[in-house]
Amino acid sequence: MRQLLLCLALAAALPVQADSYTWGKKQFEYDYDEEKKPWEEIQAQMPAAPKAEALMPFTLDATATGKYYIDGNSLSVGEDGVVRYTVVIVSAQGARTVNFEGMRCTTGERKIYAFGRPNGEWARNRYPRWEPINARQQSSYHRELFFSYFCAGGEGLPDLARIQYRLKTGGYRPPQ
Repeated sequence: MRQLLLCLALAAALPVQADSYTWGKKQFEYDYDEEKKPWEEIQAQMPAAPKAEALMPFTLDATATGKYYIDGNSLSVGEDGVVRYTVVIVSAQGARTVNFEGMRCTTGERKIYAFGRPNGEWARNRYPRWEPINARQQSSYHRELFFSYFCAGGEGLPDLARIQYRLKTGGYRPPQ
């Protein structure tokens, strides 16, 4: 009976030891990922204020009442894989919202870097943070940019020429 209790006690302790097992100073789960570097965001540079001739319209679903534009002059894809852009939203009543934002295709996140002022200057976002894009929110311009323009087709890292093409032609169309 003692031997049985001893065996049960040892068996119960094994999973705890296996979870905390390390190789030297590294944890086991990271041993084989040494080649992967942690993602680092590059410092975003504020673009110039958007100009009317550089605005590229994009559409949301039929329920959207405003007009949506991407400033083609601000559109870029950084070495960190972030698509950076200025979005201009004009409500049905004529109110104008201008944001400088970033989007990460690999994680499905977005971030607002700055808010545009009427005089063309930027007010930095005091609390910029990466937030998930809500794929279920039908009237979200972030959802539309993610799925139809910036990150469409599951192509991995975004490509600036492909994004510009999609903005000019009305969005992603899956291969037939």
